[in-house]
Amino acid sequence: MPQSARVYVIDDDSAMRDSLDFLLGSAGFSVRLFDSAQIFLDELESLEAGCVVTDIRMPGIDGMELLRQLNSGTRKLPVIVMTGHGDVPLAVEAMKLGALDFLEKPFNDERLIGMIETALSQNESGSKTEALSADMAARVASLTPRERQVMQGLVTGQSNKAIARDYDISPRTVEVYRANVMTKMQANNLSELVRFAIRARIIGD
Repeated sequence: MPQSARVYVIDDDSAMRDSLDFLLGSAGFSVRLFDSAQIFLDELESLEAGCVVTDIRMPGIDGMELLRQLNSGTRKLPVIVMTGHGDVPLAVEAMKLGALDFLEKPFNDERLIGMIETALSQNESGSKTEALSADMAARVASLTPRERQVMQGLVTGQSNKAIARDYDISPRTVEVYRANVMTKMQANNLSELVRFAIRARIIGD
């Protein structure tokens, strides 16, 4: 793990902070804990480059406002947001504001570590990002019109039943389309699908 592997954890839940401190420290990251976004922002200019892992729902400045303030400032740090069940539409909004990815609690430890490693390496090559965008566009082009409609529903937080009602098809049929979408988009989970959709400009501002 390089010395630059710094992670800034922001969460008002002390148990979650302690858990992430142990997990990420054991994985070789240099971890700093903050119990509020305001404290993090107050120290931002003195912090070294790294990755931010933040809860999305916090008192005072929440994860969304944190992203807005980071976007308006000069420090551009990759951000991963943590969200509770049912907050997928909110997490999508966070990704529109520039979050790299989101995790639904409870999450898989290895997945978080993998996300952080990706975040810390993403600044190494801007051209790589452009190539990935072209790849995402090609994946979207492989979808049928109905698969694209189902994907649109999924990435905006709709349930299978809601998507089925919208297009007058059965929930079981939606499940088939959903499986096809995940395969063609090469997405392992919903948060990956959302990130891919944003990169391919399926989800606009």
